[in-house]
Amino acid sequence: MALSAAFSAALAAGLGGCVAPGPTPRLPVQPAPPASQPKPAVTAETPDSAAARAYYAQVQQALLSNGLMRTDGGGPDTPYTDRMLAETFVQIALYDEYVPGTGGRTTSGQPATLRRWEAPVRVGLNFGPSVSADKRATDTARVASYLARLSRVTGHPIRLEASNPNFHLHIVSETERRALGPVLQAAMPGLGATHISGMTQMPQSTYCAVLAQSRGRSGIYTRAFAVVRAEHPDLLRLSCLHEEIAQGLGLPNDSPRARPSIFNDDEEFALLTGMDEDMLRILYNPALRPGMSEDEARPIIRDLATQLVGGES
Repeated sequence: MALSAAFSAALAAGLGGCVAPGPTPRLPVQPAPPASQPKPAVTAETPDSAAARAYYAQVQQALLSNGLMRTDGGGPDTPYTDRMLAETFVQIALYDEYVPGTGGRTTSGQPATLRRWEAPVRVGLNFGPSVSADKRATDTARVASYLARLSRVTGHPIRLEASNPNFHLHIVSETERRALGPVLQAAMPGLGATHISGMTQMPQSTYCAVLAQSRGRSGIYTRAFAVVRAEHPDLLRLSCLHEEIAQGLGLPNDSPRARPSIFNDDEEFALLTGMDEDMLRILYNPALRPGMSEDEARPIIRDLATQLVGGES
């Protein structure tokens, strides 16, 4: 059962736009919209959404009953060494979970180059009409707090911004998601039908998904689009937010050997872990560059991992 899907799409330079390399100043995190704003009209729940809500409530309960969906970020039972961190990073950052151009066909691991953002990440949070005002307020506060955490960890500017987003995050119901094709095409020009259908026609086993675009073969992300099911119960919903945003920063793969990590389809961990934070620190370290191959990046990754957690005893 796949928790999420991460797709990558490379655009020609003319489509992707020009992004200036190098460090960028930290931007302040924007606060959540004031409570005095008019409450949005909420549409009635459809039969499809009611069925999905009941199904995913059962899924969350089953996971929790089996001791999964941990929120502790890892502990004494999940130690990791510098070698483990480095190897996990290589698998998560330098391999793809899905075959490019197929709209989501899984692969055993296709080598890729290192990808990340160079421009500030401006996250636009969008809700379908089915999402209540209370849930919108909760989700907005949680996303803003999480983006601030990611910005601190990476040293890269990441914030909520409604006016000019380059990372579009949609929390939508079944019916609303199926209608997202034109919105997705407008947000990420140049996408093929397979990528669009991979997002709009997600199978029941996929809880959430993110699609990121890079400029040509540069490895520089310029746009991203994530979808989270509005029918999810609280923890499953928050887990999707954690994973899709982090994957959209440049950690697109999953691995059964990643532990403690949310980048593992066993769903042991619901929220970003200490190892995941270390992988993001490595990803955004200036010693690495977008477009690096595994052979180019591996010695640097090992050095950075040793600096973060120390050598093996």
